[in-house]
Amino acid sequence: MTYYNKLKIVWLCAAFVLLGVACGRDEQPENGTTYKIFYINNEETKTVTGDYVSATQDTAGLIEELLGQLAQVPSRLEYKPPLASGFELLGYTLDNGQLTMNFDGRYREMDNIKEVLTRAAIVRTMTQIEGIDYVSFTVQGEMLTDSSGVTIGTMSPDMFIDNAGNEINAYEKANLILYFADEDGTGLVVENRRNVVYSSNIAMEKLVVEKLIEGPDSDGAYPTVNPATRIINVTVNDGICYVNLSEDFLTQPYSVDPAVTIYSITNSLSELSNVNKVQISINGETNIAYREKISLSDVFERNLDLLTAGGGD
Repeated sequence: MTYYNKLKIVWLCAAFVLLGVACGRDEQPENGTTYKIFYINNEETKTVTGDYVSATQDTAGLIEELLGQLAQVPSRLEYKPPLASGFELLGYTLDNGQLTMNFDGRYREMDNIKEVLTRAAIVRTMTQIEGIDYVSFTVQGEMLTDSSGVTIGTMSPDMFIDNAGNEINAYEKANLILYFADEDGTGLVVENRRNVVYSSNIAMEKLVVEKLIEGPDSDGAYPTVNPATRIINVTVNDGICYVNLSEDFLTQPYSVDPAVTIYSITNSLSELSNVNKVQISINGETNIAYREKISLSDVFERNLDLLTAGGGD
């Protein structure tokens, strides 16, 4: 074999090697960020995941992309896409880290377990996007409520557990420190609420507000919030707890000083380790003077000057 023939063979081998490398590169996934897409298993007992790689970097484009994945039947046929369950997503908005998704009336036709799994799958998927901290659901423009009629409000991924079947709505116990009015309605008393049983799907901040609206359990403690008040949502961002209530909050059926009501909420929430300050709004509005005395545009901090003797365990 001549030198030139040997050289041709060497070049041919090199060409095949380069071609093989090029083909191998084409088979590799595109560069980008890997996201977990959450689905529901066929038995509808738990959420399951699949990986999805996206090179999209802008938030709006990524929202559309992941919503598309949540509506698309995955390659694994034993997985169900949560946005293909007979209802329609009418639209969504993103404001200050909160993604609000509006569905048509058919959303309410799901049974309880599937509905919780659907929410869990959507919330866990969408909160992976930078700039989305919480997700809330509305049905035809009205806040989603649970089977008891309680507004669900904002959701974060850690609100959902991975247990299957009827354990999806598992219950836990917590110790709460709540502040209620004294007998005169001019001061605050502390109620140590031990072993409070609550659904693990509810945020602690919302639980505190719910218990304040329900009123005290102990002698010497008196309610501070109108029991007709509805919770629209409760969120925490950078140590500030944002409490959005219905207009019923503005009507006070009890003989309680306005500051007592405000700091009943503020002090109770400030007992949580992740809350330093509280802002209260009515239907999302803060340009309101509560009982014409206290501006809700202010951000409130813990105030123990109103604390008096009384109340307790």
